[in-house]
Amino acid sequence: MTVANNEATGASPAPAPSDFIRDIVAQHVAEKKYPRIHTRFPPEPNGYLHIGHAKSICLNFGIAREFGGVCNLRMDDTNPTKEDIEYVESIQADVNWLIAGWADDQLGLKSEAKPFFASDYFEQIYEFAIALIQKGKAYVCDLTPDETDEYRRHAKPSPFRDRGVEENLALFARMKAGEFPDGARTLRAKIQVDAPNIWLRDPLLYRIRHAEHHHTGAKWCLYPMYDFAHCLSDYLEGITHSICTLEFEVHRPLYDWILESLDLPRALPHQYEFARLSLGYTIMSKRKLMQLVMEKLVRGWDDPRLPTISGIRRRGVTPEALRAFAYHIGITKYNGVTDVAVLEHAIREDLNQRALRRLAVLRPVRVVITNFPEGKMEELDAVNNPEDESAGKRKIPFSRELYIERDDFAEVPPPKFFRLKPGGEVRLKYAYIIKCDEVIKDAAGNIAELRCTADLDSKTGGATAGRKVKGTIHWVSAAHAVDAECRLYDRLFTEAEPEKDGRDFKSVLNPHSLEVVTAKLEPGLKDAKAEERYQFERLAYFALDPDSKPDRPVFNRTITLRDTWAKEAGKA
Repeated sequence: MTVANNEATGASPAPAPSDFIRDIVAQHVAEKKYPRIHTRFPPEPNGYLHIGHAKSICLNFGIAREFGGVCNLRMDDTNPTKEDIEYVESIQADVNWLIAGWADDQLGLKSEAKPFFASDYFEQIYEFAIALIQKGKAYVCDLTPDETDEYRRHAKPSPFRDRGVEENLALFARMKAGEFPDGARTLRAKIQVDAPNIWLRDPLLYRIRHAEHHHTGAKWCLYPMYDFAHCLSDYLEGITHSICTLEFEVHRPLYDWILESLDLPRALPHQYEFARLSLGYTIMSKRKLMQLVMEKLVRGWDDPRLPTISGIRRRGVTPEALRAFAYHIGITKYNGVTDVAVLEHAIREDLNQRALRRLAVLRPVRVVITNFPEGKMEELDAVNNPEDESAGKRKIPFSRELYIERDDFAEVPPPKFFRLKPGGEVRLKYAYIIKCDEVIKDAAGNIAELRCTADLDSKTGGATAGRKVKGTIHWVSAAHAVDAECRLYDRLFTEAEPEKDGRDFKSVLNPHSLEVVTAKLEPGLKDAKAEERYQFERLAYFALDPDSKPDRPVFNRTITLRDTWAKEAGKA
């Protein structure tokens, strides 16, 4: 087996993950069972992809990458009433982002460099349905949808089950021609009405839907059901390993029955199931995510608080971090909830290695260094990334007036407060030791300014540079500061299981999941780049948001430096 790159850290490559599906594939490779391993990622374009899909993408593309195979991107677009080109385009963007530079060589596309669509095969799937009718294995049923559900639930045969082949063929052709309204007739497989597995109780293969399709337009009014189209699409594309989440395990007998009933000449694909991702403090239901979007409880599908891949990307998480998370949590047959702290750890590990360090003050209070000359500016050396010597250093301006973080000063400090206080000293990072001499307040009693003196020999290389003080804080030169909007994102829910005991998930939305502040940044951040990641020292990791303007950058907080939720939980 090959190895997985560790692009995030530049460290030695880590071994590729091992799990029961990869073990099966490895055995098939050793046996030379297939000319080439061929997987697929087949989302329905009825919403945006989320982090659960990222796990599946990493599994399917990872297997193709590790075993020298191909992974098709296919839209399972069999339901025209819920699907949209917007979702198709977002899925393509998300997949391309997640696999770029990692498994894009394994991406299987159509000849015109577009994804596959189940709707590409509607003609062939229709012919397969005719073949089943001719074999006496499918029939046209006139029961209503409610009646069909009731008959299947009670293991009762449809009164239309024994229609003759010619009548079924004629009715099916008329269904295709658009002669019947929605819901009037369906095509059903003729399997076993009292099968213990309800999915084998004469399941629906086709339904009538007079609806425009995003890909085929008005050509069809007869659409295959997912179970019928999925296995046949796999077969037509030459898929060897059809990897699904665990809820499709009960569908596998139907998957096999359809393929085995058609006397197909080539090797048949086989379905394998794994446990889907469930993540704490998160919901994964597309329907409920759409509810949050439609009710404007978030700013859109790419809101950085959502678990959508587009939201995660906008927040500033890198594809390397997401892939590391997907690899770390593993592939199993057992459902469970993954602690969101595991994802957050993967993000911090990645960003710690790559993020450029910068100085920023989110909630500024002005500091005047009374013994530093007015109009003077010094340039100080600051490290770009202590984890990466090749990142080098940069120059930052220092002047008489600065901004520090409001939380870094306390007029009446609590015990073990090692930041600035009246009469107390701290070191300004990369600069001098300062002492607070005076607190200036406005008419309302709020702190307006701190007047301090600096030990002007305490800078690196100075006579008192080695003098010890307990606190070090960050700062920004007031005269050179860049104003920026900083969006401080946090977990969207206050509870690890938002739907626990059947409660409305919206009842535990976190009212503090977004705070917007006007921050003061060191001047170099005026030229911040969207592809770069930044650590605002002592605060958090940030990334530039697409809303940024040349004169007004906008930064999203990707994640805090430490797990503040764990700290709060420890107090409880």
